[in-house]
Amino acid sequence: MALCVGAQAQAQDAAPVMAAADAAAPTVDDITVTGSRIVRDGYSAPTPVSVISTKELQAEAPASIADFAATLPAIRGSQNGATNSGRLSAGEAGISALNLRNLGAVRTLVLFDGQRSVASSATGLVDTNTFPQALVERVEVVTGGASSAYGSDAVAGVVNFILDRKYTGVKGSYEYGVTTYGDVPNHKVTLTAGMPFGGGKGHILVSGEYFNQQGKSTIDRKWNSKGHFMMVNPAWTATNGQPYYLVSDGIGVRSMTPGGLVTNGPAGIQDTYFGTIDPATGRATTGQFAAGAPVARTSGQWMLGGDWQYSLDGFVGTNSLMPDEERYSGFGRVSWEFSPALQVYAQMAYSHYNGLSYYQQTPSTGVSIQLDNAFLPAAFLSRVNAYNATVPAAQQLRSITIGTTNSGIPAAGSDNTRQVYRYVLGAEGGFEALSREWKWDAYYQKGIAKTNESLINTWNTARMALAQDAVFAPAGNSAGIAAGTIVCRSTLASPNNGCVPINRIGVGGASPAAIDYIFNNGDQPLRKQTLKQDVAAFNLSTADLFETWAGPVSIAFGGEWRKEQVNGSVDPQFASGWLYGNYLVTKGSYNVKEAYLETVVPLLRGMDLNGAVRVTDYSTSGTVSTWKLGLTYQVIDDIKLRGTVSRDIRAPNLNELFAPGIRRTNTVQVLQPNGTVRSDEILEQVMGNPGLKPEVAKTYGVGVVLTPRFLPGFAMSVDYYAIRMTGAIGSLSAANITDLCFRQNIASACANIVTADGGALTPASDISIVNSTSLNYSETKSRGIDFEASYRRPVLAGNVTVRALATRYISVYTNNGIGVPSQAAGQNSGSTPDWSYRLSAGYDQGPFSISVVGRGVSGGVYNTQYVDCEASCPARTQAQMAADNGYSINNNRIPGAFYVDLNTSYGFEIGNSKAEAFLSIKNIFNRDPVLVAGDITANNTPSAAQTNRQLYDVLGRVFRLGVRFSY
Repeated sequence: MALCVGAQAQAQDAAPVMAAADAAAPTVDDITVTGSRIVRDGYSAPTPVSVISTKELQAEAPASIADFAATLPAIRGSQNGATNSGRLSAGEAGISALNLRNLGAVRTLVLFDGQRSVASSATGLVDTNTFPQALVERVEVVTGGASSAYGSDAVAGVVNFILDRKYTGVKGSYEYGVTTYGDVPNHKVTLTAGMPFGGGKGHILVSGEYFNQQGKSTIDRKWNSKGHFMMVNPAWTATNGQPYYLVSDGIGVRSMTPGGLVTNGPAGIQDTYFGTIDPATGRATTGQFAAGAPVARTSGQWMLGGDWQYSLDGFVGTNSLMPDEERYSGFGRVSWEFSPALQVYAQMAYSHYNGLSYYQQTPSTGVSIQLDNAFLPAAFLSRVNAYNATVPAAQQLRSITIGTTNSGIPAAGSDNTRQVYRYVLGAEGGFEALSREWKWDAYYQKGIAKTNESLINTWNTARMALAQDAVFAPAGNSAGIAAGTIVCRSTLASPNNGCVPINRIGVGGASPAAIDYIFNNGDQPLRKQTLKQDVAAFNLSTADLFETWAGPVSIAFGGEWRKEQVNGSVDPQFASGWLYGNYLVTKGSYNVKEAYLETVVPLLRGMDLNGAVRVTDYSTSGTVSTWKLGLTYQVIDDIKLRGTVSRDIRAPNLNELFAPGIRRTNTVQVLQPNGTVRSDEILEQVMGNPGLKPEVAKTYGVGVVLTPRFLPGFAMSVDYYAIRMTGAIGSLSAANITDLCFRQNIASACANIVTADGGALTPASDISIVNSTSLNYSETKSRGIDFEASYRRPVLAGNVTVRALATRYISVYTNNGIGVPSQAAGQNSGSTPDWSYRLSAGYDQGPFSISVVGRGVSGGVYNTQYVDCEASCPARTQAQMAADNGYSINNNRIPGAFYVDLNTSYGFEIGNSKAEAFLSIKNIFNRDPVLVAGDITANNTPSAAQTNRQLYDVLGRVFRLGVRFSY
C-alpha cells in the first residue's frame, strides 16, 4: 500500500502516484525514504512505503497527525485518549500510539526524523503528540519488517515523522472543532518560524503548538442506551437446540442497581432494591426488582428483560466519550554548515500533556451491610425481622449483601500529566575518499519523560469498609457520643479515628463529608515515574562502492548504543488498599549495542538486490541477529516487481521486564457445574519477567507496482505480506485464566487463582486475586494484501486526484500454547475486519480545493469459531464447545460501516501574506456506529460504548474549521 504526493516520493517509489509539481520540494538525492539506509538517486526500496503528505494533512485538518494516520487501512488497533481511558493502573490513559497490522503498538517502531524518541510509558508507547506537528514535512509508513535497518520493535513496520529541516518563513494556524451535538469543542493553535543566517550557512527553526479540548465525561448518545450486550443463555442445555450465547438489546445488569440490590436471603427480601431517598424519613424507598421477563432470564452479571433499564440507570455509558485534554509543546533547532563535509545541529523539544478521563461509575458486588446499619429503611427491617421470627437462629439473617453502582458517588477516572524532554546533538556531511563519495551522520539523543499518574474518585477500601458500617450510637457509649447519633461502628471504640459514616443504601444518599472521607480527603493514588532514553548512533554510506556490469554497488553501515531506564516513586499509602491504582514503582534498566550493514547490488538492468544484517546485544537477554533480503525488478517501464524476506525482532520493554505487579480491579465469570456462571470481583495482578527473550518474526512480502504508459497519471500497487512471530511476549488476562481453569481444567491456570479464604479452589470458591506474568508464550501468523490505486490528471483549469487504499486481512492466527488457537481476521469485535478501505477524490483549481473521502470496514463476526444459530443448534456440552471455542450464538454477525467526509479550502492573500480558510466535516451523514456487544466478563462493559471504537465512529458528525497563514 502507498499514498503520497510530491516528486520526491515518486522518485523513491515509496508510492505509485503521479508526481505533483512542488518548487519547494528537495531534490531526489536529498531524500532517504524510510525502510532503507541506502541513499541513491532513483533507488526504490523493496519494502512498501506509504507517505502521508502535508497537503493531505492540511486538507483534513485532524486534531493530531496520528488521528489521520489511524484512518489508513494498514493501521488498526491504535489508541488515543478516547480508547485508553481504562488503562488506569498501566498509566497509559491519554497516550496516542500507532499500531500497524494490529500486531500491537509496541511492535510498531515510531521515529522522529529517522531517530528514536523516548517512550511516554514504561510499556514502551511513544506518544506521537510529542512531535512538532507543524514542522512535519511528511509521514512515512513502512508496512513491513525493518529491524535490520532500524533495530528492535520494527516487527510490523515503521512510522517515521519527517522534519522539514529547511523551512523558511513564518506560518501559523488556528483550528476549531466541535461535534454536531455541540460537544467536545477543541481549539488548536500553531506558530512556526524558520530562517537562514550567517550567509546561508546556518538555519534556525522554532515551533509551538497549543491544543485544548473540553471532553465529554459520558457516552451521551441515543445509540448507547439500548442495552446491547452479550450474555450466557440461561435457558441453554446441551441438547435443547438453543444457542449458548445471546446477543440482544434489552440486556441489563442482574447483580446491582443504582442504590443497591439485595442479593441474598429468601424471596421477598432478596431482589429488594433501594431507590431514591424519601425526604420524610431520610431513608431509601424500596421496590422489588424484576430479574428478567416474562420469566427470570439471568446468568452471571447479566439478565434479559425485566428491569434492565433501571439496572443500568446512572451506570451505562459512564466511561468518557472523549477526555478533557490540554497539551502544549515547543521545538527548536539550529544548524550550521562549516563545509559540505561537516554540518552540525542541535535540537530541543518539550511537550506537556494533561488529560482527565473517566473510567466508569464504580460498580460493587458482595457489599455486606449489617442489620443494625443506621441507614436501612424501617419497612425493610420489619420484613427481615418477620422472616427471622419464623426460622431457627442458625437460619436467621444477620446481614444482607448488596450489589450497587454507587449512584451519588462520583465516577472514577484518571488525571494524568506527562512532560517529555528531548535533546539532540548531531552532525552530518559528505566527503570523498578512495575516489568515492561518502555520506555520514552521527547523533546523540537524551530523552526524558516525567509522568504523574494520578487517579480521581477512587476509594480506599479500608475507609469504605469502616464508613459503610454505620450504626446509631447507643446510650452510655464509652466514646461519649450522643445517643442516636449516626456514627461509624469503629468510632465507638476509637473516637478519634476520623471515620465519617456513608449511606450506601439508596440513590444519592452519600454525604459530601462521607465521600471526602472514603476518597482520603482528596489525597488520591499517585505514581511519579521518570523514563530516560540515551541513544548514540553513527552511519556511513556510499552509493558507488564499486561497479558491476549491471551498475554501482551501494553500501551503508553503522552502529548504535542505547540505554533505557525507568524509576519513580509512590507514597507507601498508595501501594495497596485502593479500589483502583495500587501503584508500585517500575524500576529497571537495560542497554543495547548493535551494528548493521546494508547493501544494494544490481543484478541485471532494472533488477536490484537489497540485503541487510544487524547484530544486537541486549544486556538482559544476550545477542540476537536480524536480516533482510529484498529484490526489485523493473520488468518494463509499466511494471515493477518487488519482494522481501526478513527476520525481525522485538525486545521486551521496561514494563514487561520489571513490572512489580500492576494491580487492577476487574470481574471474572466463574463457570458453575450446572452450566451457568457466577460473577466475582477480583484483583488482577500482572508482573514482569526479567528472563524474557526477544520476540522473533519472519516476514515475507511480494508485490507489483503498475504505472501504465497508456494511462498517464495512473498507478497501482498490490502487495502481499505474511508474518510469523514466535515467542511473542504477553500475559493472559484474568478472564482468560479463569476460563482456562474452570472451562478447560488446565491446572497451570488454576495455580494463578487465589481464593478469598486461602482455601482450595472449587467452582464455589470466592475468588479474590488472579495473577499473571509476562511470558514468551505465543505464536502469531498474520497474512494479508495491501492495495492502492491513484489517478491524477488535469481537468478544465484544475486537477483531479483520485486514490483508493484497501487492506484485506486474510488471517490473524494466534496460538498461545495453552488455550484454543484463535483466528481474528474478520472479527469486527476486534480490530482486523476482512476489509478496511479508504477512498478519496479531490479537485483543486487555483485557490479553491474540495475533496471527498469515503472510509469504512466490511461486515464481520464476533468470533470466527462461533456457530451462528437461533434454533436447532448443535448438541454439544459446554466442555465440548470450550475445547474448540465452538460456542453457539444467536447472532454472530456484525455489520460493516461506510463514512463520508468532506473537505474544502480557499486560499487568498493579505498584503505579502498567504492565507487559507478551510472546513472539514467528518462523517457528514452523521451515521451512528454499529452496535457491538462488549466483553461478557468485564465489570466495566456496561459503562463502555456499546460499539467497537476501533472500527466505528462514536462522535457523529464532526466539524473542523480554521485559517492558516504564511509569509
